[in-house]
Amino acid sequence: MATSNELVRNKIEELWEEEKLFLKTLGSFSSTLGNEKGVQQFVYNYLQDMGLETEAITVDPDRLRKYENFGEPEWSYEDRPVVVGEWKNNGPKKGKSLILQSHMDVVSAEPEDQWETPPYSPVIKDGKMYGRGILDMKGGFAAIVMAVKALRESGVELGADLQIQSVIEEECTGNGALTLLDQGYTADGALIPEPTQSRLITSQVGVIWLRVKVKGAGAHVERAESAQNAIMKANKLMESLMEYREHINNRPKHPDFEHHPHPLNVSVGLIEGGNWASSVPTECTFEARVGFYPGTAPEDVKKEVEQWLLEAAEEDEWLKEAKPEVTFYGFSAPGYTISKEEELMEEMSASHYAVTGKQVEDLAFTATTDLRAFGEFNIPATCYGPSGGDMHAPNEYIELESLKEVAHTIADFVLRWCGEK
Repeated sequence: MATSNELVRNKIEELWEEEKLFLKTLGSFSSTLGNEKGVQQFVYNYLQDMGLETEAITVDPDRLRKYENFGEPEWSYEDRPVVVGEWKNNGPKKGKSLILQSHMDVVSAEPEDQWETPPYSPVIKDGKMYGRGILDMKGGFAAIVMAVKALRESGVELGADLQIQSVIEEECTGNGALTLLDQGYTADGALIPEPTQSRLITSQVGVIWLRVKVKGAGAHVERAESAQNAIMKANKLMESLMEYREHINNRPKHPDFEHHPHPLNVSVGLIEGGNWASSVPTECTFEARVGFYPGTAPEDVKKEVEQWLLEAAEEDEWLKEAKPEVTFYGFSAPGYTISKEEELMEEMSASHYAVTGKQVEDLAFTATTDLRAFGEFNIPATCYGPSGGDMHAPNEYIELESLKEVAHTIADFVLRWCGEK
């Protein structure tokens, strides 16, 4: 008689065409910030059709402000739900409960003319699927959904509760993940299938976002010598942030990142200024992202960055008087670490070996994920997901064989962690 593992492995292979179609459908939604409703409705219906007890919840910032991981939004949460589907254990608990979580928000596909194929019409070519969000991280969501579907269709009865969570704003605040945890959707462990190239995250940096507004003194270009160009003044402060980047990377490194040549990244991602080519701009605003090590409080980093910018402003005769306005929004994310000795990590390592025949590699991640929200709730969690390339860039893709392998590994892990009745 076939074991549960054998039945589930066969079922995942049977579901492979459906998994690819499911991922293509997810990728057809342009679920950028504020536009997640369509894909979340699709997810809700799909999980409900699988027989899961499904709920959609609206993010309420006022409920979340008490948490360390809260990120200040500048937008509405109307028609932008988070979704959870529960597979409840009806008998005595024999294993540990589990959350499988993914985010449905994606970054912009602009400039779309740099894509070889339309970003929201996923295509398969040479064993890869291309499209915005296909790798980061709708592919991982397809893997967890098909792993759970295979378990259910194989007749497996788990020994503990399992949840599939589909959240928003992993790319900017983390408030989606925080909402479900705040609403009581917790568990004994959590797995997020971010695209880690089948490695286990043991550590990740913290991240803050900031906005800097610089004022100038405008004029027609005929009198430009008597004006103060806000864009050029802002450039001085952007250059100072690049100096700050080198400053923090020259400090002693966190032990988890000692092997990394440049673990802390500072990036200016947006700039706006001016309104006419023949006018000296009177205002310029830029926004930036700053990384920092686990164990450092986001508020301490904010104070340091603001002081750094104000000191840079003191070196300019204009900025010394017209001081830049520094504000923080979006990410206020602490770092996260998990011991390799945690049972969750050991079981995931065992599942990876069972499926691939190889020892799993660890990853100290130089960006952030929703893992940190689980850390605040003392839920052991890690990321493990498929391979691909060009995340946050044109021609993003996922390697399909990697996706299937991850689905197998996740199914194996669910059986180990949750057990069977």
